Amino acid sequence: MRILVFYQYFGTPKGGWSTRYYEFTRRWVSRGHQVTVITSPYYKSDIRAKGFIHRQTIEGVELIVINSPDSNKDSFFKRAWNALRFALVSVYFALTEPTDCVISSSGPITTAIPGLLAKILRRKKFVFEVRDLWPKGGIELGKLQNGFIQKLALKFEKLIYRNSDLIVTCSPGMTQGVLDVLPSANTLTISNSADLDLFKPNSDQASSSELPLFIYAGSLGLMDDCSQILNGLHLLKRKDYRFKFIGDGAEKPLLIQLVDKYGLKEQVEFLGLIPKVDVVKWFAHARASLVTFKDLPVLHTNSPNKLFDSLSAGVPVIQSTKGWIFEMVNHTQCGINVDPQSPHDFAKAFELMIDFPEEAERMGKNARRLAENRFDRSKLSEEYIKAMESL
Repeated sequence: MRILVFYQYFGTPKGGWSTRYYEFTRRWVSRGHQVTVITSPYYKSDIRAKGFIHRQTIEGVELIVINSPDSNKDSFFKRAWNALRFALVSVYFALTEPTDCVISSSGPITTAIPGLLAKILRRKKFVFEVRDLWPKGGIELGKLQNGFIQKLALKFEKLIYRNSDLIVTCSPGMTQGVLDVLPSANTLTISNSADLDLFKPNSDQASSSELPLFIYAGSLGLMDDCSQILNGLHLLKRKDYRFKFIGDGAEKPLLIQLVDKYGLKEQVEFLGLIPKVDVVKWFAHARASLVTFKDLPVLHTNSPNKLFDSLSAGVPVIQSTKGWIFEMVNHTQCGINVDPQSPHDFAKAFELMIDFPEEAERMGKNARRLAENRFDRSKLSEEYIKAMESL
């Protein structure tokens, strides 16, 4: 089968971004499929373009890179223009590239435009992947405030769902969000996944003589609300630990200010963006990792890569969402749930991890077991491609 993927943020482990489509598509190629990905440079990924249109091949996957670079540090309007330009240029490839099945992966939701046209004008099978619930997310985050634009975006969302042969979501909450819009939608939940080969558990955490290390490895965007972490550390009132922020984003200047304000410079360090292959080394020494988001309903449906990296590494999570991840952590005991509005909850979680390393190790083993049993990347990739083969 010939598969054409429209995804704006393709990246490999050499960059500091999600590798979902790198991992899935190279597995599909090894299964005998021909895969072409239309993508663009993202400041956190390792993909770059030489010229406006640049073709390259990575492990059998053909990339067509449109030089419409994006950054979450850019203004809303600049990002919207980049997304629209990517979608409009992609239309050419949607109408000309040989293909049997087209995947449009959001966000942004505008990636659906070339997929819809391939479906309507060429009668190709169309798979729409929901990575974020938009426009609901934009409305809740206050990015879409104009009533007319909101209505237009909601109608576009419904149009996409009605024309999709399959809608793939990244979490049960996202699946429910799709079904709330179109109850008859054909949905499949394929969460982000665990790289069991790249990340390996460290079995000697409990006996380590080093200061306990906590890490946050992900975007430092406004929706991540990492100030929750620093507010908790401020209440901790002890210095026998270290914390590393790995990543970049619009919230970073505020976080640096909070570190200074709270007197945490000795404990907290910002490492910036580093390749995922190097992030692995930090997970190998971590007592626990952090997963935070703003306390908004749409963000409680997220399926963040930083969670799955932690599970793969056998590192327990301290997390502040209230949806499916909350329920999973409660059920599997792979970490600690905290209230995003309660710095005291964060402080208590840090205290427990510092004072009871054996308990952290137990949670870490549960995390790795969960990754192996439920989020194995090879198994999820197989489930995904079988669903497309059956269309």
